[in-house]
Amino acid sequence: MLAVTAAQMRAADAAAVARGGDVVLMRAAGEALADGIALLAAAPRKLVAFAGPGNNGGDAYAAFAAFAGRGAECEYAVYAAPRQDPSEGRRDAERRARAAGVATHPLPTNAADALAALTGADVALDALLGTGARPQIPVEFVPLVDALAASDARVLAVDVPTGIDATTGAAGDRAVRADATVSLGAVKLGLLLEPARSYAGVVYEGDIGLGDDLRAHANDAVDVLDDDAFLRVLPRRHEESDKRISGAPLVIAGSEQFPGAGILCARGAARAGAGYVTVAAPAGAAGVLRGALVEQVVVTYDESDPERAVEQLLSLTQRSNAVAIGPGLGLSENTGRIVVGFLERLERPFVADASALFHLSKNLERIRGKACLLTPHAGEFARLSGAGTIAPGERASRLRAFVARTGITTLLKGNATLIDDGTTLALNVTGTSALATAGTGDVLTGIVATLLAQGLAPFDAARTGAYWHGLAGRYAAKHRRVGVVAGDVYEALGFAVPEPLVRRGRLRRLTPS
Repeated sequence: MLAVTAAQMRAADAAAVARGGDVVLMRAAGEALADGIALLAAAPRKLVAFAGPGNNGGDAYAAFAAFAGRGAECEYAVYAAPRQDPSEGRRDAERRARAAGVATHPLPTNAADALAALTGADVALDALLGTGARPQIPVEFVPLVDALAASDARVLAVDVPTGIDATTGAAGDRAVRADATVSLGAVKLGLLLEPARSYAGVVYEGDIGLGDDLRAHANDAVDVLDDDAFLRVLPRRHEESDKRISGAPLVIAGSEQFPGAGILCARGAARAGAGYVTVAAPAGAAGVLRGALVEQVVVTYDESDPERAVEQLLSLTQRSNAVAIGPGLGLSENTGRIVVGFLERLERPFVADASALFHLSKNLERIRGKACLLTPHAGEFARLSGAGTIAPGERASRLRAFVARTGITTLLKGNATLIDDGTTLALNVTGTSALATAGTGDVLTGIVATLLAQGLAPFDAARTGAYWHGLAGRYAAKHRRVGVVAGDVYEALGFAVPEPLVRRGRLRRLTPS
């Protein structure tokens, strides 16, 4: 799925209108929004829309016309802004809405009247501005936004909640908090970024038939997984698989000071479906690791002799098909020599995290061209990139610049995790604050190592692993509302795999409910 900027959406929409007019598009938008209404209220008694002067307001009329056309018997009211020279699509939508019994009124001019208009409504449509919205809303819309916030109605945003920037995700002092958003044609990038994602509710993409026009005008759009796409990419174990074919990652993690990181990484790899996990650690960590890891094999290497350690680790890769390296290794000079020397000679795909990133920060040229993935958080990325702290709004541009310079696929952790391989920028939508606890990054590294071992390329392993990691965090949070720890996340992996998505008409759910 593509997440597009406002400019990309406008270009695709204009191309589609030029090709076939806007009546067909607006009718399709109405059907998608009617599907959204049905998700929020199966049998509503009253539907209200606040409609702006443009085509976003026209979509509200189209939605009510479509919903009424399905036999729904309820009260319909559109409160609309004055309009000049409406499009043919809007004129068509208004005609069909009036024929279906939809009442039209002027937009209320104060919060009391706006709240009165919403009284008894099961669902209210925010159709004021749409993709062209900016964080600072027109003053005449302020009472409407306040009324939507105070109302008991469930709010469905048409395309983008009012007060949200469709591209950047910025929010104004006043912005509509929706229960759901139906983003028409393609999901708007800003809806997936904070703070907008907190305002948008559950985000759905509404298919309006843009097809080739969208692909032609959004060829550098951001890639996004949903449940269906995740399930298509996620490797499945064949009936004839043995334990090594099922994935045999080598996990180089843990130390005498930080053995827990190795345990979490290894268990993340195992719960992600690896058939045979080998953990390599310094001798001082082996006792704790062996005591905790029953199903995984723990071997040691000599950290006092870096050259020998590199040879020992390379020999272990002969029976492994991917490597995870870094969690809990430490920052000593000997560890750095082992990490860099090993990765320089490694011929297996690998994921590097935590301590490995520290040691690679001045040695990135030594892994250029390898099948590998880096998984820094913001602080680690500041060191890796050599460009300091990431300023707000710069995450995507900074990541793209780093990958363009180094040629290394990189996953930049965050609530909206970003992955870039130099060709495609992907954004993960399953992030959750439940993952904001020590060790969850080590679990992610283990997950990705298994996906690499099962044959996924670094980019696919990264976006699939991040999506699954987020689903597991959400699952864990549902069953333990307070106190989720990293162990809860890896234990949730198997339970969090979703069922194939059941679509409702033209809608495709993007963010978890």
